[in-house]
Amino acid sequence: MFLVLLVLGLVFGSMFGWKSWQGQQAALLATMPPPATVAAAEVQVESWQPHLQAVGSLVANQGILVTTEVAGKVSEIRFESGQQVEVGTLLLQLDDSIDRAELEGIVAERRLAEMQFKRREELVEKKTISRSDYDEARLRLDNAAAQLATKQAQIAKKRITAPFSGLLGIRQVDLGEYLQPGAAIVPLQQLDPLFVDYALPERHLDQVSVGQAVEIEVQAFPGEVFTGRISALNPGIDPGTRSLRIRATLENPQSRLRPGMFAQVRTVLPQRSGVLTLPRTAITYNPYGDSVFVILEGETGAMVQRRQVETGGVRDGRVEIVAGLEAGARVVIAGQVKLRNDQSVVVDNTIALDPQITRP
Repeated sequence: MFLVLLVLGLVFGSMFGWKSWQGQQAALLATMPPPATVAAAEVQVESWQPHLQAVGSLVANQGILVTTEVAGKVSEIRFESGQQVEVGTLLLQLDDSIDRAELEGIVAERRLAEMQFKRREELVEKKTISRSDYDEARLRLDNAAAQLATKQAQIAKKRITAPFSGLLGIRQVDLGEYLQPGAAIVPLQQLDPLFVDYALPERHLDQVSVGQAVEIEVQAFPGEVFTGRISALNPGIDPGTRSLRIRATLENPQSRLRPGMFAQVRTVLPQRSGVLTLPRTAITYNPYGDSVFVILEGETGAMVQRRQVETGGVRDGRVEIVAGLEAGARVVIAGQVKLRNDQSVVVDNTIALDPQITRP
């Protein structure tokens, strides 16, 4: 009987123990959350064209406000607002009628002084006049010639011409208007080529040089890139901002770019190959360091582990991985907010709505 009771106790105890263990497992499974759904991407190896980012302004190759050096009334206007002109083109004529009348008198005086000088020259050779009379006649001739040149220069200054080829702006004078010296007539800008002036921190001094390529973008033409090359560097560093002033030259044959435009400037650096990159959304930024969730294959399926990484530059939505990961590693790029170490996950890349974060 004792043996029978012992066997029955073992049998019924095993049954009750098994049922109890099944109940515990069922309760545990009921309380465990289902695997988290995440999007994933692999660490890619790319060739990057690094650059130094800055902001700058476009400057005309030559640009002035055409003015007058002498006073006078506007008698002719020979240009239209917005006209393309060549160097030497007559833009405006001031009234020079009085000056030309005075010029005729000066020409007559010079002719008389020249005739008197020639007579004195013949007489001094014959020694019929003194040398002082000859010198006085010569000085009168020189004075008449100087007055003639002065008046001719005054008349020439009343012809306002284009000092260089370029595009005129809006006319600022009217016919018959009396202008004072320095009065503005019209802006004139030479638009091809153009300059872009910008600055970089002094730490980049050894990375820039004359002839280096630059790329710019302006708000007027979104998405379009204009190229040029560095043409000049300031010899010193600005002590106020500790930055280096740089000027690059851009070809502008169609005059699409205009002086004064705000520009995003990229100074192109030598190309780098073998750069490990990840979508920017894969990185979790924390005060103690950046990290990612790496997807590993376990006995029960995919699971995640947090791993610290060292990041570098950012370009087109992708981040350079300097250390912490190898090419081909799969990491979570979406859905990692509530993840923890060793948590099971299900990969579903349809939740990554941004095509940039999953591009190879």
